[in-house]
Amino acid sequence: MAGDSGTPLTTWAQVTEGAFADLLRGVTSPSAQADMLIEATRMCESVADRRLAPFTNLVESQRAEALDVEDALDAYIPLDPTSQLGFSRAQSLGSTMLVRHYWVRAFPPRMPEYWTGSLTQVQLLRSFSGLQTVSPSTLQYEPDTGHVRFQLGTFVPAGTTIVTTYSGGYSTVPADLARACKYMVASIAISELDPLRTHGHDPLELEDMAGDILDAYMRG
Repeated sequence: MAGDSGTPLTTWAQVTEGAFADLLRGVTSPSAQADMLIEATRMCESVADRRLAPFTNLVESQRAEALDVEDALDAYIPLDPTSQLGFSRAQSLGSTMLVRHYWVRAFPPRMPEYWTGSLTQVQLLRSFSGLQTVSPSTLQYEPDTGHVRFQLGTFVPAGTTIVTTYSGGYSTVPADLARACKYMVASIAISELDPLRTHGHDPLELEDMAGDILDAYMRG
């Protein structure tokens, strides 16, 4: 697990307080325990195809496109001098509409009351008029849906690359997610202790049990 760190979906104390205590009794190294917890967490996130555990300063980029009809006219309000020049240039290139909305990829699929999210930085990379850093205080960010709305007057022509740095995740982990992570930890332990499955223990069954829980969290 070199290079991977973070906050897991469960703790070692939670994993070993029940039926898996005997299975994991030989894992006494704190670093080995931490590695197994993070690996199990990443397995859960891979199944769900989304971030679930708390994360800090995740950087993601996307191309600005689409435009809400209700905001279509705000492209024509007065802009600051830099934006006016850029907008004039955009018109010369045939781009006259500005993007007002986008969505970050990490948001709670359910139980949004347990999710905490915040924007750290938003940068706009345009093919003309250069790079602009947008203060998060000027943005409307909705952590429960991942929706971000730009302030009127922000110059975001279609095709702009939006680079977002933000934090989020379940600050309080739903009990079913914690259990799914426990199953993944047990699956990892069985695979290490009995890779040939000579004692009748099948780690895939535990992964399937975790997958049944994670169905409710899957993207799409």
